[in-house]
Amino acid sequence: MSDNGPSAERDPRPSPVRRDRRTRVRRRLLAGGAVAVLVAAGLLAYPRLSATDPTAGEPAARPAAGCTSPSPSDRVPERTPREDSGQHRPAEESGRPAPAGEPAEPRPHELKPTTVTTIGQAYYCILDSYYRGPLLDSRSLLVPAFAALTQELQRRGLDQPQAALPALTGGKDQDWAAFRQVYDQITDRLPPDAAVRQAVAEATLRAMVESLDDNHATWRRSPRRNTTGIEVSAHTGPGHVDPTATPPLFVTRVAPDSPADRAHVRPGDEVLAVNGVPPYVNGVLAEGALDWITSSPEGTRLTLELRRPATGATVTTTVTARATEPAPRPRVEARPLDDGLGYVRLPAFAPGLADQVLEAIADLRKTADLRGIVLDLRGNGGGSPREVSRLLGALAPGRIFSYWCDVRDHCIPNRGDEGVAALDLPLAVLTDRGCASACDSFSSAVKDLGLGTLVGTRTAGAVAGPGELYPLDDGSLLSLPRYHEIAANREVIDTIGVAPDHHVPLTSADLSAGRDPGLRTARKLLTD
Repeated sequence: MSDNGPSAERDPRPSPVRRDRRTRVRRRLLAGGAVAVLVAAGLLAYPRLSATDPTAGEPAARPAAGCTSPSPSDRVPERTPREDSGQHRPAEESGRPAPAGEPAEPRPHELKPTTVTTIGQAYYCILDSYYRGPLLDSRSLLVPAFAALTQELQRRGLDQPQAALPALTGGKDQDWAAFRQVYDQITDRLPPDAAVRQAVAEATLRAMVESLDDNHATWRRSPRRNTTGIEVSAHTGPGHVDPTATPPLFVTRVAPDSPADRAHVRPGDEVLAVNGVPPYVNGVLAEGALDWITSSPEGTRLTLELRRPATGATVTTTVTARATEPAPRPRVEARPLDDGLGYVRLPAFAPGLADQVLEAIADLRKTADLRGIVLDLRGNGGGSPREVSRLLGALAPGRIFSYWCDVRDHCIPNRGDEGVAALDLPLAVLTDRGCASACDSFSSAVKDLGLGTLVGTRTAGAVAGPGELYPLDDGSLLSLPRYHEIAANREVIDTIGVAPDHHVPLTSADLSAGRDPGLRTARKLLTD
């Protein structure tokens, strides 16, 4: 089968009718991006995007301020593959919106109270801009949101006898009007405490977004930062809890000069307890303990009881959480290995890093006759689809490595950049549960297209689709995928991950002793 998808076998050269259909599909996919730019410029109010919306023509009941996308200056400049030839053109020339798998942060916004207007913005933004929005039933958003509201009231001892949601109809404007009326009645009876009102609003909005059950649909008021410098084994990608996590919980990385580093916490240390609380109870992860370890408020003192596998010793230490500066821009690490191989670690698919990988390999070739490359993607939480295309261009120029699809499963392909010099070296790729999003996408391409060998553990499976950031009126940010992604062989990677060709886990004992069985296996595969 050709890399152009299943239809290529039947007719590699599309008929005029099929080309016309492709054009219509592309225009439908582009509509969201074009509208977002006009909205950001203040030239257009946020519209309904789907002509198939069953509630079209209903009287508007929207918040006064609509959900808007970041202005182009707030985004990382991107280039995207052309569907017809595989060549790259700037997004503004091709007419297709720039990809944003891990959306670039827009300029900071001043935080204001989250209100029912903010919740309404998010509601309509999801229905208008989320890839499944045209087919979503409004009740699937509003019922979980209201349930979370009442649960927050109960937790605070503030439940109210009239806090009940009337029967909804599925009409998005009428349902929103009914929801807002009850929400206003409830909040009018709350105590005049700004913290309580904020907590109720946050619980409501967060539950609405979480009801999408999409790893790239998120809402946040401020960046979530690691305040201890500890990364642990129970996470997949950037901060998601791994549903496959099993005891023991152990440290996978300690940031240099972090509170944990100063407290002599080391990779491989197994966490027996944090402030006396075990991280696993009857084999079930205690997520509160996990949050304590990685994202406690500044000034929080954590007493960690650790077991160090290399020595068998139990160590107790105190880590004081502190606010940290944003992480420095990630950089590629490269070094020659003593068996004629090159080792390159890519920590993220951040803008410019694909070229850094290729430059690092070129530099290694100047000093040695390379027999192959080990590319380490462990802990790579993702980044820009452009960087995936760029790096794959050195391995599979012009070949389809994934598809972006709308809610009707009309798909457009992503191709390897044809403007990159060929790598032409055997490749082994190290993966783990921390390899997420764009890293999932790259790993699936390596496997599907036969570009190399995957060694390690299954990737995170956090590749729902390329996201877009939308600022809300309280200064918070809503991230929503505008398409969903499938892999080159049209298989689903999201929530599943990419299985390695050679399963080689990295254990706490390996980390503590300084061993790397994945790298050892990759070297053996490349030299045998």
